[in-house]
Amino acid sequence: MKYWIFILFALQNFIGKAQFQVRDSALFDPHISLSFGYQTPAGDLANRFGNNGSVGLGFHIKSKKNWYYGLQGSYLFGNRVTEPGLLSNLYTERGEILDNQGQIATVFIQQRGWCLTANGGKLFNIWAPNPNSGILVMGGLGFMQHKIRIEHQEHEIRFLDGDYEKGYDRLTNGITAYQFAGYFLMSNNRLINFYAGVESFQGFTRGRRDLNFDTGVIDNAPRMDILLGLRIGWVLHLYERAPDQYYYN
Repeated sequence: MKYWIFILFALQNFIGKAQFQVRDSALFDPHISLSFGYQTPAGDLANRFGNNGSVGLGFHIKSKKNWYYGLQGSYLFGNRVTEPGLLSNLYTERGEILDNQGQIATVFIQQRGWCLTANGGKLFNIWAPNPNSGILVMGGLGFMQHKIRIEHQEHEIRFLDGDYEKGYDRLTNGITAYQFAGYFLMSNNRLINFYAGVESFQGFTRGRRDLNFDTGVIDNAPRMDILLGLRIGWVLHLYERAPDQYYYN
Protein backbone atom coordinates (compact mmCIF):
# COMPACT_ATOMS: atom_id res chain seq x y z
CA MET A 1 0.00 0.00 0.00
CA LYS A 2 2.77 2.43 0.90
CA TYR A 3 4.43 1.59 -2.43
CA TRP A 4 1.35 2.62 -4.46
CA ILE A 5 0.90 5.81 -2.42
CA PHE A 6 4.49 6.75 -3.24
CA ILE A 7 3.92 6.11 -6.97
CA LEU A 8 0.74 8.22 -7.02
CA PHE A 9 2.48 11.04 -5.18
CA ALA A 10 5.44 10.97 -7.58
CA LEU A 11 3.12 10.87 -10.61
CA GLN A 12 1.10 13.82 -9.34
CA ASN A 13 4.26 15.85 -8.81
CA PHE A 14 5.56 14.81 -12.23
CA ILE A 15 2.37 15.92 -14.04
CA GLY A 16 2.06 19.05 -11.93
CA LYS A 17 5.48 20.27 -12.97
CA ALA A 18 4.71 19.63 -16.62
CA GLN A 19 1.46 21.61 -16.38
CA PHE A 20 3.28 24.49 -14.74
CA GLN A 21 5.89 24.64 -17.51
CA VAL A 22 3.40 24.33 -20.37
CA ARG A 23 1.11 27.01 -18.97
CA ASP A 24 3.72 29.55 -17.94
CA SER A 25 6.72 29.32 -20.25
CA ALA A 26 7.59 28.66 -23.89
CA LEU A 27 9.33 25.27 -24.07
CA PHE A 28 11.92 23.71 -26.30
CA ASP A 29 9.68 20.96 -27.64
CA PRO A 30 10.77 18.12 -29.95
CA HIS A 31 7.72 16.09 -30.93
CA ILE A 32 6.41 13.35 -33.20
CA SER A 33 3.12 13.65 -35.08
CA LEU A 34 0.77 11.16 -36.70
CA SER A 35 -1.67 12.77 -39.11
CA PHE A 36 -4.41 12.21 -41.66
CA GLY A 37 -5.18 14.44 -44.63
CA TYR A 38 -7.81 14.67 -47.33
CA GLN A 39 -6.68 16.36 -50.53
CA THR A 40 -8.04 17.62 -53.84
CA PRO A 41 -5.79 17.65 -56.93
CA ALA A 42 -5.31 20.67 -59.19
CA GLY A 43 -3.16 21.49 -62.20
CA ASP A 44 -1.99 18.50 -64.23
CA LEU A 45 -2.67 16.14 -61.35
CA ALA A 46 -6.42 16.77 -61.63
CA ASN A 47 -6.37 15.32 -65.15
CA ARG A 48 -5.18 11.97 -63.79
CA PHE A 49 -6.49 11.53 -60.23
CA GLY A 50 -9.45 12.43 -58.06
CA ASN A 51 -9.50 13.28 -54.37
CA ASN A 52 -7.14 11.24 -52.21
CA GLY A 53 -6.43 10.37 -48.60
CA SER A 54 -3.06 10.81 -46.94
CA VAL A 55 -1.46 9.45 -43.76
CA GLY A 56 1.58 11.27 -42.40
CA LEU A 57 4.43 10.92 -39.94
CA GLY A 58 6.50 13.90 -38.83
CA PHE A 59 9.25 14.97 -36.48
CA HIS A 60 9.43 18.66 -35.59
CA ILE A 61 11.00 20.97 -33.04
CA LYS A 62 9.42 24.06 -31.52
CA SER A 63 12.05 26.38 -30.07
CA LYS A 64 11.66 28.52 -26.97
CA LYS A 65 11.12 31.47 -29.30
CA ASN A 66 8.37 29.48 -31.06
CA TRP A 67 10.26 28.90 -34.28
CA TYR A 68 9.10 25.64 -35.81
CA TYR A 69 11.02 23.25 -38.10
CA GLY A 70 11.36 19.58 -39.01
CA LEU A 71 10.53 16.81 -41.47
CA GLN A 72 7.17 15.52 -42.65
CA GLY A 73 6.41 12.45 -44.77
CA SER A 74 3.01 11.40 -46.12
CA TYR A 75 1.66 8.43 -48.06
CA LEU A 76 -1.01 9.14 -50.70
CA PHE A 77 -3.78 6.78 -51.74
CA GLY A 78 -6.92 7.06 -53.84
CA ASN A 79 -9.29 5.04 -56.02
CA ARG A 80 -10.28 7.51 -58.72
CA VAL A 81 -8.03 7.39 -61.78
CA THR A 82 -8.73 9.00 -65.18
CA GLU A 83 -5.97 8.30 -67.68
CA PRO A 84 -6.82 8.25 -71.41
CA GLY A 85 -5.52 5.15 -73.17
CA LEU A 86 -4.56 3.30 -69.98
CA LEU A 87 -4.24 -0.46 -70.75
CA SER A 88 -5.87 0.13 -74.14
CA ASN A 89 -3.57 -2.37 -75.88
CA LEU A 90 -4.65 -5.13 -73.49
CA TYR A 91 -8.41 -4.91 -73.96
CA THR A 92 -10.24 -7.33 -76.23
CA GLU A 93 -12.89 -6.18 -78.70
CA ARG A 94 -15.46 -6.80 -75.94
CA GLY A 95 -13.65 -4.46 -73.55
CA GLU A 96 -12.16 -7.18 -71.36
CA ILE A 97 -8.67 -8.05 -70.13
CA LEU A 98 -7.77 -11.73 -70.15
CA ASP A 99 -5.38 -13.50 -67.80
CA ASN A 100 -2.75 -16.07 -68.80
CA GLN A 101 -5.41 -18.81 -68.93
CA GLY A 102 -7.69 -16.80 -71.20
CA GLN A 103 -10.17 -16.04 -68.42
CA ILE A 104 -11.67 -12.61 -67.87
CA ALA A 105 -9.49 -10.84 -65.31
CA THR A 106 -10.52 -8.37 -62.63
CA VAL A 107 -8.17 -5.41 -62.58
CA PHE A 108 -8.27 -2.56 -60.04
CA ILE A 109 -6.77 0.83 -60.91
CA GLN A 110 -5.66 2.98 -57.97
CA GLN A 111 -3.54 6.01 -57.07
CA ARG A 112 -0.45 5.68 -54.92
CA GLY A 113 2.27 8.17 -54.00
CA TRP A 114 4.22 9.93 -51.30
CA CYS A 115 5.64 13.32 -50.34
CA LEU A 116 8.60 14.16 -48.11
CA THR A 117 9.32 17.74 -47.09
CA ALA A 118 11.67 19.69 -44.86
CA ASN A 119 9.72 22.62 -43.48
CA GLY A 120 9.97 25.52 -41.10
CA GLY A 121 7.91 28.38 -39.84
CA LYS A 122 6.60 30.24 -36.82
CA LEU A 123 4.10 29.60 -34.05
CA PHE A 124 2.19 32.80 -33.24
CA ASN A 125 0.83 32.86 -29.70
CA ILE A 126 -2.71 33.92 -30.70
CA TRP A 127 -6.01 32.51 -29.31
CA ALA A 128 -3.94 30.20 -27.14
CA PRO A 129 -4.25 28.83 -23.57
CA ASN A 130 -0.47 28.96 -23.03
CA PRO A 131 2.77 30.22 -24.66
CA ASN A 132 3.23 26.89 -26.49
CA SER A 133 0.06 27.02 -28.58
CA GLY A 134 -1.37 29.23 -31.30
CA ILE A 135 -1.47 29.85 -35.03
CA LEU A 136 1.14 27.83 -36.93
CA VAL A 137 2.38 28.95 -40.34
CA MET A 138 5.13 27.11 -42.21
CA GLY A 139 6.52 26.32 -45.64
CA GLY A 140 9.09 23.99 -47.10
CA LEU A 141 10.64 22.08 -49.96
CA GLY A 142 10.78 18.39 -50.69
CA PHE A 143 10.01 15.60 -53.11
CA MET A 144 6.72 14.32 -54.54
CA GLN A 145 6.06 11.03 -56.32
CA HIS A 146 2.89 9.41 -57.63
CA LYS A 147 1.92 6.57 -59.92
CA ILE A 148 -0.95 4.36 -61.01
CA ARG A 149 -1.20 1.08 -59.12
CA ILE A 150 -2.60 -1.81 -61.18
CA GLU A 151 -3.92 -4.55 -58.92
CA HIS A 152 -4.74 -8.05 -60.23
CA GLN A 153 -3.88 -10.42 -57.39
CA GLU A 154 -6.51 -13.02 -58.29
CA HIS A 155 -5.21 -13.34 -61.84
CA GLU A 156 -1.83 -13.81 -63.44
CA ILE A 157 -1.42 -11.41 -66.35
CA ARG A 158 1.95 -11.68 -68.01
CA PHE A 159 1.89 -8.19 -69.52
CA LEU A 160 1.22 -6.59 -66.13
CA ASP A 161 3.89 -8.43 -64.14
CA GLY A 162 7.40 -7.33 -63.22
CA ASP A 163 9.00 -4.79 -65.52
CA TYR A 164 6.00 -4.90 -67.87
CA GLU A 165 3.90 -3.08 -65.29
CA LYS A 166 6.29 -0.13 -65.38
CA GLY A 167 5.12 0.60 -68.92
CA TYR A 168 1.65 1.38 -67.59
CA ASP A 169 2.10 2.94 -64.14
CA ARG A 170 2.85 6.56 -65.27
CA LEU A 171 5.51 6.97 -62.55
CA THR A 172 5.99 10.70 -61.99
CA ASN A 173 8.13 12.62 -59.51
CA GLY A 174 10.00 15.83 -58.83
CA ILE A 175 10.64 18.72 -56.45
CA THR A 176 7.68 20.07 -54.51
CA ALA A 177 6.97 23.24 -52.54
CA TYR A 178 4.84 23.02 -49.40
CA GLN A 179 2.72 25.42 -47.32
CA PHE A 180 0.65 24.96 -44.15
CA ALA A 181 -1.47 27.28 -42.00
CA GLY A 182 -3.46 26.13 -39.00
CA TYR A 183 -3.70 25.79 -35.23
CA PHE A 184 -1.26 24.01 -32.90
CA LEU A 185 -2.34 23.08 -29.36
CA MET A 186 -0.19 21.85 -26.49
CA SER A 187 -2.80 21.57 -23.73
CA ASN A 188 -2.15 22.49 -20.10
CA ASN A 189 -3.35 19.09 -18.86
CA ARG A 190 -1.34 17.13 -21.48
CA LEU A 191 -4.47 15.25 -22.61
CA ILE A 192 -5.25 17.07 -25.85
CA ASN A 193 -2.29 17.72 -28.16
CA PHE A 194 -2.94 18.22 -31.85
CA TYR A 195 -2.60 20.42 -34.90
CA ALA A 196 -5.07 21.06 -37.71
CA GLY A 197 -5.13 23.26 -40.78
CA VAL A 198 -4.96 23.65 -44.52
CA GLU A 199 -1.99 22.59 -46.66
CA SER A 200 -0.86 22.72 -50.27
CA PHE A 201 1.80 21.09 -52.44
CA GLN A 202 3.07 22.34 -55.80
CA GLY A 203 5.03 19.59 -57.53
CA PHE A 204 7.41 20.43 -60.40
CA THR A 205 7.43 16.93 -61.83
CA ARG A 206 8.01 14.80 -64.95
CA GLY A 207 7.03 11.32 -66.07
CA ARG A 208 9.97 8.94 -65.44
CA ARG A 209 9.18 5.99 -67.72
CA ASP A 210 10.90 5.67 -71.10
CA LEU A 211 7.66 4.73 -72.89
CA ASN A 212 3.99 4.15 -72.12
CA PHE A 213 3.36 0.70 -73.57
CA ASP A 214 -0.37 1.24 -74.11
CA THR A 215 -0.25 4.60 -75.93
CA GLY A 216 3.25 4.40 -77.41
CA VAL A 217 3.95 7.89 -76.07
CA ILE A 218 7.03 9.15 -74.21
CA ASP A 219 5.46 11.07 -71.34
CA ASN A 220 8.23 13.24 -69.88
CA ALA A 221 6.93 16.78 -70.37
CA PRO A 222 7.12 19.14 -67.36
CA ARG A 223 4.07 18.97 -65.10
CA MET A 224 2.57 21.12 -62.36
CA ASP A 225 1.00 18.69 -59.88
CA ILE A 226 -0.91 20.46 -57.12
CA LEU A 227 -2.57 19.09 -53.98
CA LEU A 228 -4.85 21.20 -51.77
CA GLY A 229 -6.29 19.81 -48.58
CA LEU A 230 -6.94 19.59 -44.87
CA ARG A 231 -4.71 17.86 -42.30
CA ILE A 232 -5.21 17.00 -38.66
CA GLY A 233 -2.55 15.37 -36.52
CA TRP A 234 -2.06 13.91 -33.07
CA VAL A 235 1.15 15.07 -31.38
CA LEU A 236 3.43 13.19 -28.99
CA HIS A 237 5.50 15.81 -27.14
CA LEU A 238 8.88 15.48 -25.48
CA TYR A 239 8.57 18.16 -22.81
CA GLU A 240 11.59 19.75 -21.22
CA ARG A 241 11.85 19.14 -17.47
CA ALA A 242 15.45 20.03 -16.78
CA PRO A 243 18.66 20.39 -18.84
CA ASP A 244 19.20 17.27 -20.98
CA GLN A 245 16.13 15.53 -19.50
CA TYR A 246 12.86 14.82 -21.33
CA TYR A 247 9.79 12.76 -20.67
CA TYR A 248 7.07 11.38 -22.90
CA ASN A 249 3.57 12.71 -22.91
